[in-house]
Amino acid sequence: MDNVIAMAVGLGALLAVAVGCLTIAGVRLRRAVIVAAVRAGAQLTLVGLALRGVLAAPATTVAVLVVMLTVATLTAAGRLTGFPNARRSVLAASTAGAAVTLGIIFGVPLLDRSARYLVAAGGIVIGGTMTASTLAGRRLFEAMVRRRDEVEAWLALGATPRQAVADLARTAIQEALLPAVDQTRTVGLVTLPGAFVGALLGGASPTDAARFQLVVLVALLTAETLAAVTLVWLFGAPTHIPDADVPNAHGSRAGGPRTRGPRAKRRM
Repeated sequence: MDNVIAMAVGLGALLAVAVGCLTIAGVRLRRAVIVAAVRAGAQLTLVGLALRGVLAAPATTVAVLVVMLTVATLTAAGRLTGFPNARRSVLAASTAGAAVTLGIIFGVPLLDRSARYLVAAGGIVIGGTMTASTLAGRRLFEAMVRRRDEVEAWLALGATPRQAVADLARTAIQEALLPAVDQTRTVGLVTLPGAFVGALLGGASPTDAARFQLVVLVALLTAETLAAVTLVWLFGAPTHIPDADVPNAHGSRAGGPRTRGPRAKRRM
């Protein structure tokens, strides 16, 4: 009971600091932060209970991975509704990134072929593809809005839609992958990643923990690269240029769910 109380007090204090900073900065994200934290607690509790059954019945592992992929797709696609067929494209990108990466990890194998490792690695990799898809898609959308005149100029010179946004696409992929690249470059120097710490706390030796973390980091780089490149390629031949005057997922402008206005209807 004491541990539960201490955790509640500690998490409450951390949330209070985060919400306080947002309030001082005038950023309207306080509700989202609180809801995210509460959801995380509830979801992790349910997942912890569910994984007991999954680890006892390995055949259910595939179902768990499908649920993870579904939620990841819906989450990322919800941020990219300015693009047509966003869900289908995100699903294809995330599936490609996760399938190839996990296939190599357990085909070699780099990790033990067990339900425990498949669920752990699968969750990390799928989460990475979700993040990469969201970042790449939003960066591409914002670039198409910001550099609209450049795209129109290429079209006027006879370029195809894919050629007209090629430079924007490359930049979007690069920016989407920077967090994963920086995390891998600075591992052990700036932070001790969660997989490493978790393995240590679970009783693994420092060598085994480092090996697991290295596999995770390189796997994330691979999965996120595949997801970002695939998604940007699917979005990279637009039929029209999006308009800047559209709300995004947080209600602000640019990079949001609709494309409208007289210029937005320009065909490509």
